[in-house]
Amino acid sequence: MRHIFNSAACILILGLAILLPARGQAPGQEDRPNIIIFFADDLAYGELGCQGNPQIPTPNIDAISANGVRFTDGYVTAPNCSPSRAGMLTGRIPTRFGYEFNPIGERNEHPGIGLPRDQLTIARSLHDAGYATALIGKWHLGGTADYHPERRGFDEFFGFLHEGHYFAYPWWKGVITMKRRRTLPDGEQGRWYSDSVIYHTALGYDEPPYDANNPILRSSQPVLEHEYLTDAFTREAISFVGRHRDQPFFLLLSFNAVHSPLQGAKAYMGKFEGIEDIQRRIFAAMLANMDDGVGMLMQKLRDLELEENTLVVFLSDNGGPTLELTSSNAPLRGGKGSMYEGGVRIPFMMQWKGTIPPGQVYREAVSSMDLLPTCVALAGAEIPAKLDGVNLLPYLTGNLDGRPHEWLFWRQGEKSAYRKGDWKAVYNPRKKQWELFNLKSDLEESADLAEDEPRKLEELLEEWNVLNKQMVKAIF
Repeated sequence: MRHIFNSAACILILGLAILLPARGQAPGQEDRPNIIIFFADDLAYGELGCQGNPQIPTPNIDAISANGVRFTDGYVTAPNCSPSRAGMLTGRIPTRFGYEFNPIGERNEHPGIGLPRDQLTIARSLHDAGYATALIGKWHLGGTADYHPERRGFDEFFGFLHEGHYFAYPWWKGVITMKRRRTLPDGEQGRWYSDSVIYHTALGYDEPPYDANNPILRSSQPVLEHEYLTDAFTREAISFVGRHRDQPFFLLLSFNAVHSPLQGAKAYMGKFEGIEDIQRRIFAAMLANMDDGVGMLMQKLRDLELEENTLVVFLSDNGGPTLELTSSNAPLRGGKGSMYEGGVRIPFMMQWKGTIPPGQVYREAVSSMDLLPTCVALAGAEIPAKLDGVNLLPYLTGNLDGRPHEWLFWRQGEKSAYRKGDWKAVYNPRKKQWELFNLKSDLEESADLAEDEPRKLEELLEEWNVLNKQMVKAIF
């Protein structure tokens, strides 16, 4: 199956020809859609209603899928936060420019750690095309002045620079907080409860000091935020859209939900009393809170009569860390940090009312890298050279046949993977060997076919090695 639309595709292609200006022509404001990317944090493949989870309702996120297209095989460029974000913002495999690993804690503030300044971002491309641009939420691509979002093409920034942040301050007021500890206050192991705080020792280490040297910033100025952080980011996003309703805008709403620390607003905790496990109940509250934030911003678009002129994308930055959050990557194997599908395949959907027909399911492999060329094409600007991503719209309208990607490449230290068609090779560092899976017949990656299909594995490894020689040494 190559075409996902019916005979209306021809009409849609003609419509796009009218909507999108010719390359090199200066488009008018009315020609260019607004663009909103909802970027969830650590949201597992199997947690949304439209992905098959009946336990936690996510009607607003599901509506993006229902009103547009859901990608069953949507991927990111790394199994953890920072290099995944680098790939999405640049449209390139991050190991091409040495952005291979995931800085956490105080490393975010080290000189030289951040998205290299010579890499073009979506925000810079759209800013230079006349868009108002904003990042609201998590950055995690450099915590020093050189790498500030407003030096990377964003006109406005409200959020934080490191990998995580508490959702409420003080963190024991108005929320139920579950924190990791090496030992409990009584010196034992297990779980310890108070009215608002739960400690648990299941993972064997302390909750990271997420807020240390990591304030909430408006531009570069620290602010004391009193709202639950998901609500604050939603508020700021609604403000940005309202203020820029009369010009084309690009908004990256980068929620830190559902990343740890586990903090559920008490107003949401009561909605999930039927979930017995408190850890799972907090996670459900966090996800439902984010879903409501998505719904509030989408309602703002409708109120301003902007929905039909706005491309809306929703995706996650990597798979979920199951033990940490209870997040389910089902039916996929592995999770955050893994090169199995559960680490790099994510919930991914796109809506553009009046252009992308509703209720579609696209089953070819796509990547977060595709967002830069797709967005830049919509802005009528020149698509940069040497990208790994592609403009998805011609595939979604049936104007282009075939697969957007013949292959996808991953590398992070010893962990590596390569997908070509339905075949995927994964290097298992523990076994010190490559494994081979057929995703069409074995989505769970449960049957290693390396011994049964040695020629296929050899073919994939030869291609992986050719690409690997194009990559550069990690910069940190």
